[in-house]
Amino acid sequence: MNTNASILIVDDQPDLVENIQLTLESAGHQVLTANDGVEALAVLQSQPVDLILADIAMPGLNGYQLYERVRENLQWLAIPFIFLTARRLDSDIRYGKELGVDDYLTKPIRPEDLLAAVRGRLRRAQQLAQSAPQAATTPQTEQSLLIVGPIQINSEQHRVWLNETELKLSAREFLLLEHLAKNAGKVTSAQELIKVTHDLDTDHIEAGSLLGPLLHSLRRKLGAAVGETGLIENVRGVGYRLLEPDD
Repeated sequence: MNTNASILIVDDQPDLVENIQLTLESAGHQVLTANDGVEALAVLQSQPVDLILADIAMPGLNGYQLYERVRENLQWLAIPFIFLTARRLDSDIRYGKELGVDDYLTKPIRPEDLLAAVRGRLRRAQQLAQSAPQAATTPQTEQSLLIVGPIQINSEQHRVWLNETELKLSAREFLLLEHLAKNAGKVTSAQELIKVTHDLDTDHIEAGSLLGPLLHSLRRKLGAAVGETGLIENVRGVGYRLLEPDD
């Protein structure tokens, strides 16, 4: 694990930022700070960051919006992202996890619990990087348009449309949808899908854990309401498939 990681704290409460900074620096980490999502993006563009720790309720660009911007950028895709927020409602926690965030912590938090969460996410990110140095790259060999029902995918341009409206997908969301579309109507296991999105060979338990947030986010972007599977069907105990127009 990287014990000298560069961690970006994004929060508009100076006293809280100072306390968290002291905790992280005492553990040997380098700390960068930003008051909101806009400042955070500027930091990310100017220097390397190993982990992001962000509040949700912030002016300008809030935590949810920052997370989406980070996950849309290939260069930042693998950075662990943790929400640390005063929003403690179950609905807030569920929404954050459905977005695909790596962890959701609530304030106030004990220093030892914060450090444990940071260590765990940094360790997992390092394992994924070692097992998949080329993860999240997009194949650029196919130039034809892939069409499945209302979905159109251009692999060469890394673009997706739903009913002629272009979608903003993260790199891994794109890889997931592209693979499902190429095998439309066929069931693909979670382990096979994680091999595609993360270039990782793992067991079905971890595959399901890694795939869950991606599926939640992708289904929402494809128009499914919360609690519905929409165009991506879950075949219990087997895997997932993208429904063809006749299904």
